[in-house]
This record gives sequence, C-alpha cells and structure tokens, in this order.
Amino acid sequence: MNDPLVIDGLHKRYGDLVALQDMTFHVTPGEIFGFVGSNGAGKSTTMRIILGVLGADSGRVCLGDRPIDLHMRRRIGYMPEERGLYPKMKVGDQLIFLARLHGMSAAAAQESMQRWTSRLGVESRVDDDVADLSLGNQQRVQLAAALIHDPAVLVLDEPFSGLDPVAVDVMSDVLKEKAAEGIPVIFSSHQLELVQRLCDRVGIVVRGRMRAQGRVDDLRAREGITLEIDGPSTAEPWADGLSGVLSADYDPSIGRTALRIDAQADDQAILAAALRAGPVHRFATSTPSLTELFREVVSA
Repeated sequence: MNDPLVIDGLHKRYGDLVALQDMTFHVTPGEIFGFVGSNGAGKSTTMRIILGVLGADSGRVCLGDRPIDLHMRRRIGYMPEERGLYPKMKVGDQLIFLARLHGMSAAAAQESMQRWTSRLGVESRVDDDVADLSLGNQQRVQLAAALIHDPAVLVLDEPFSGLDPVAVDVMSDVLKEKAAEGIPVIFSSHQLELVQRLCDRVGIVVRGRMRAQGRVDDLRAREGITLEIDGPSTAEPWADGLSGVLSADYDPSIGRTALRIDAQADDQAILAAALRAGPVHRFATSTPSLTELFREVVSA
C-alpha cells in the first residue's frame, strides 16, 4: 500500500509577494487530484516545494507521516511545466540515464525505457535527439521520464499542454492505470473539462490559497442545481416562495424560467407549480461545470 502525499500549511514569500498562504491538501493512494488555478496562482511553486526544488518558509510535505527527504524524493515521478530534457541527447539514452540516476540497474533501465517508449508511442524515436521531436512527442518523452523509475507518487505540471486528442487519451489512460496501482497522482491543467472528466478530486487555488477542494461532483453541487423550465409564458413570478428555490430568472419572451434550487428542493412540487402557470414543454436540471465553478471561485 502506498502512502498519501500530504501538503500541510505551506507558506512561501518572495519579498513583498506572497506566493503561498497556508497551502494544505492531500492526495490519497489511488487518487487523481486536479490542481487548478490561474497563471501565477501558486501551483508550480507548490509542486517545486514538493520536489525540493524550492524551500518553503514554513509548513511541511510528507509521504504518510514522514517528511520527504532526498531518499524519498527518488520515489517521486515529476514532470515540470518547463520541460527538463536535454535537447541534444538521444531519447533512449536520456531515459536510461535518468533511470540509472534513480538507482535502477542497466538492464532494468533498458527494459523500462523500451516499455514506456512503446506504451507512449515514441519507440521509433529512441535514436533521435529530443530537439528533433515535435512538441507533442517531447511531452510523451517527458512523461516517460517521470515514469521510468516506477515512482510511488506522480506530480505532473501541465502534462497535457500541446498534446493532440489522441495523445491526450494515451496520457489519460496512463494516469488512470497508475492510480489503479495505488499511486497518488496530482496534476495541474488549464483544460478544466479534462480535469472534470479525469479527476477524483480537485483543488482550486487563488492567489496562493486553496479556495475550494473536494470531489468534482460535490463542488459543483454546492453551488446549487439549475432547473430550466420551458413553457409557462407568464411574467408572473410563479416559482417565488417555493421551498428549496434559491433564485428565479423569468424570461416570458421565450417562455423560459431558470431556477437555482438546493438539493432538498421538491422537483415534483416545482413541476406542479409550473403546470398551474401554463403548459410545460421541457423540465431539466443541470449543475455548474467545473469551468463555471472555477470562474465563480476566482471572481469571489
């Protein structure tokens, strides 16, 4: 059983600039955690502190209950936003070199290189320099570098940037496979639809603080459910005062009413009230997307 990745009360300041304020969250074994926020929100800073590239002013990073030291960092697979590959080194030689740095034998490093370049679709490029690859293939090699030593934790900064849809599917499958093996996986991304589809939980960072975190569906539901009713064309506020209705927006020009309701609202009672106001042609609920939730959290 792998240990959870625990980030506890990280603070980081650059002069007057506060980069992180009490950054706290955890990623459990077998979980994919989406780390989202605007540019400069503190995502990369947090990841660099996890890896020991930066030091925190205060707070701690642990695997389980043990602070991460140099030995334990060798168990982490890291993919930086600024690609960290040697451009004039051949793909295969580079991956073997990185595997050996993590303590693998020459034979194990060779086997791992062949396995991951094949899995990620770049096996035909192992004798090419990294600089000669497309951006998408460089991304695939960078992911192979993060996976080459069979890590116990994956920390990936914008791993889907620049990938075509097929490569996105390949990388998504790899992350789900590693999570299924019990590995904590954390990645940052601006592709919020992908985060919503792929992640078990998500954390939204604003100006160095974790402003919201939890299961994607729970976060979306906490902002209320939108209920759209097409049919009643009256301008009368027929839904005002109904139990569980938080707000109502009436548009009699198209016969549509949009209600924000809570989880305890009785949709059948709302439907009955709508029918008393006029014929109903459509009655459908929806929850905010992660993109809409992100905008609300950031604007707040």
